[in-house]
Amino acid sequence: MTKAPPGTGDQRRSQLLRGVLDLCLLALIEERPRYGYELVEALAASGLELVSEGSIYPLLARMERAALIDAYRAPSAAGGAPRKYYRLTGAGQAELAAGRHAWQGFAPAVSRTLEAGTEGERTS
Repeated sequence: MTKAPPGTGDQRRSQLLRGVLDLCLLALIEERPRYGYELVEALAASGLELVSEGSIYPLLARMERAALIDAYRAPSAAGGAPRKYYRLTGAGQAELAAGRHAWQGFAPAVSRTLEAGTEGERTS
């Protein structure tokens, strides 16, 4: 069995995450309106600690331009400057539903394919 070079795991995870990060953000925003750093914390709590604020703000801006989310300002509970919160639009709800449906078909197929490769390793 070959061993991956150091750092390749994080790089691969980052590439995989890039393809579904928008769906993860939509799912978190669906739970309740959230601000940027709160989204980063929620992703980290889910095991996706590779995501930084700097990587989600451009995605949030794209989703806002696409009318999947909208934003509003609300006072900070800590008494600081108002925070920009994001909430789903109807189009965002539809996009999330379609994304979940696609993921539910895609993820098991990938898992079956990857597990099929390990069966050969077990028998050799």
